[in-house]
Amino acid sequence: MTGFPRYAIYFAAGADSALSRFGAELLGYDAYTGDEVPFPREALHVAADWRDVTADPRKYGFHGTLKAPMTLATGRTEAELAAACAAFASKPRPIPAIRPVVDSISGFIAVIPAEPVHTLQQFAADCAREFDSFRAAMTAEDRARRRPEKLSERQRDYLDRWGYPYVMEEFRLHMTLTGRLDAERRGPILEMLRRRFATLKLDALTIDRIALFKQDDPKARFRIVGEWTLAR
Repeated sequence: MTGFPRYAIYFAAGADSALSRFGAELLGYDAYTGDEVPFPREALHVAADWRDVTADPRKYGFHGTLKAPMTLATGRTEAELAAACAAFASKPRPIPAIRPVVDSISGFIAVIPAEPVHTLQQFAADCAREFDSFRAAMTAEDRARRRPEKLSERQRDYLDRWGYPYVMEEFRLHMTLTGRLDAERRGPILEMLRRRFATLKLDALTIDRIALFKQDDPKARFRIVGEWTLAR
């Protein structure tokens, strides 16, 4: 059984950013404050069960995964992980920037890059490697939960090596807004989300920070416990 607490290193757009407010309103949860947020009327109009539609991503808060949720390895502490995040962020590096769009990915709806960005792929790979020493070994139950029989050979290899199948060449940044939807339901919801996203007039998004998220127990939502701006 997965141990707790669990930690994850994510991209979050900043507490005061329009993108973070957009995500928090749609998920009904602000991972910066831990507060519930009222859903937009437009979302409830398109889907009366919006709370159920967003139940899965709400647990994690609005984010883009860089290092997937993990239990700390024996002997490792939250303070050490936070210090490692600060050290990682302080190293000058090319700062990725994407053209964000709202689209479907594997049946979910998310904010994703409109096209691949090499600096983002490299940055995500660096995160996967840099923080792996903090990750406790994956249990057989954890591995089974990832349904390895449905993964490609390379994804299974990455799952066994990094504890998460969507790293390195398999990485694709996604800031999830819904659970998995069938095609019939997805169309109207995607249209509504694109319409709301367009009001942000966000033509470019700089991936300029990392945030440390923490989940205290299986019933708890992830909450941000630290954030660091990347050095240039």
